[in-house]
Amino acid sequence: MTNIYVGNLPWSTTESELRAAFEAYGAVSDVAIIKDRNTGRSRGFGFVEMDSAEEAAAAINGLNGAEMGGRDLKVNEARPRTENRSGGSGGFRRERRW
Repeated sequence: MTNIYVGNLPWSTTESELRAAFEAYGAVSDVAIIKDRNTGRSRGFGFVEMDSAEEAAAAINGLNGAEMGGRDLKVNEARPRTENRSGGSGGFRRERRW
């Protein structure tokens, strides 16, 4: 299974529309558009999973730079998630002085 990152999505893009774009290149097993936790609005990127590495490569080549809703998509193989539990401080820990 290949996980594909799709960036620069128009805010109005639905998961069905994203799925349809990728199904032109092969079977899609899952689609997720990432939404803001507080507002529920799209954050402008998502992920698509495809079972076949060959079909995923064809989708990446065919859709990277393609126009969708007036925006040029950024499509590439997703990097594995890293476990970053630093609390958003970039690893910097502030020393408390009493």
